[in-house]
Amino acid sequence: MAMSLAAHEIAREPIVDPVELRDTLRQMLAVLEDERHALAGLDVDAIMGCAVGKNALCGRLDTAAMAMVDEECRGLLDAARRLNEANRRVRNLIAANVAQRLDAMTGQPALYRAHAAPARIGSAR
Repeated sequence: MAMSLAAHEIAREPIVDPVELRDTLRQMLAVLEDERHALAGLDVDAIMGCAVGKNALCGRLDTAAMAMVDEECRGLLDAARRLNEANRRVRNLIAANVAQRLDAMTGQPALYRAHAAPARIGSAR
């Protein structure tokens, strides 16, 4: 999924006030939530679309001055950080399970995963 020219232009516009920053953070939360649903449904096109959206929003967030970050922004940032981490864990779990299935089909463990235990949801660390 390609990012439109309009999305590229939006990513280049600097954030100039806290209201814009909060709106951009809310957009990031929405994209992260969409990504969570896409991961749950193994929807590759939606996952890629979310990656493009997150990249554009990160570019936009890079234009914000730290002085604009207020308490509400900190809360939104924390929520985005937690959701992004949860999505990262799901992506890693999917990748580990695919690797395990491929290893089982070939009868050979991957070199970089020698003696690694298979990943499981809810397992203790």
